[in-house]
Amino acid sequence: MDYHSLLTMVPFFIGLGTLVGFMAGLLGVGGGVLLVPGLFYGMTAMGFDQAELMHMAVGTSLAVILPTGMSSARAHWRRGGVRVDLLKKFTPGIVAGVVIGTFVAKHVSSEELKIIFASMLVVLAIIMNIDATRYSLGDGLPAQPWPGVAGGVIGFLATMMGIGGATITIPYMTLYRVPIAQAVGTASAMGIIIATFAVIGFLSIGVGQETTLPPFSLGYINMLAWVLIVPASVLMAPLGAHYAHSLPVKTLRRIFSVFLFCMAAWMIAGLFLD
Repeated sequence: MDYHSLLTMVPFFIGLGTLVGFMAGLLGVGGGVLLVPGLFYGMTAMGFDQAELMHMAVGTSLAVILPTGMSSARAHWRRGGVRVDLLKKFTPGIVAGVVIGTFVAKHVSSEELKIIFASMLVVLAIIMNIDATRYSLGDGLPAQPWPGVAGGVIGFLATMMGIGGATITIPYMTLYRVPIAQAVGTASAMGIIIATFAVIGFLSIGVGQETTLPPFSLGYINMLAWVLIVPASVLMAPLGAHYAHSLPVKTLRRIFSVFLFCMAAWMIAGLFLD
């Protein structure tokens, strides 16, 4: 590759990681909803072939989630916020959902993956505006197979979108009166399970596609992006969390949800305008 492309990619990845980390700390949203479109449109603007870019964006986002999720889950574990009993209920379904999601991702085009991602952005934007603590479906999670089914849906959607799934998992557990601190902690641990299996999947299904992807790609994961985004996002997340205590976060979450709606509309419109 030429040095001009490298000099463009490095500051872009650092800047994207900085933004994602800050917003994740500020709003409590996963970085995937910003990372995936950021990587896709950023690399498109740099002139890289779009054919497999969406798959690379999703795979790289999942790889970024792995170390950041481990850090978060460890912190919640130390505070007793991770419910192992709930993890056992969700995990079989999660693994099955990730495997199915990886298989589907392998067989869909970049355009189809964009449609799936954009559609789920709309769903996530709606979820962000719902206070699940005001509603209840029961005291405690229902018996199997329902937690397994829920885990399967969460694992599938998270894999297809390149997210950790907490935006879906936390409201689901909260609806069954799982205390919010435990829901957040358990969701962070579930994100590690999702990311681990999904990263293995995207590495494997992307083998042989590297010639059409940006430099430093291994399977559907861009290692340069991973190396630069992870430390930048980790460093900025505490700053975002700091400002979360002094800014109107509920208002910001509503604004962010509008942004997600607009992003979804832009991605879908782009399919018809290309």
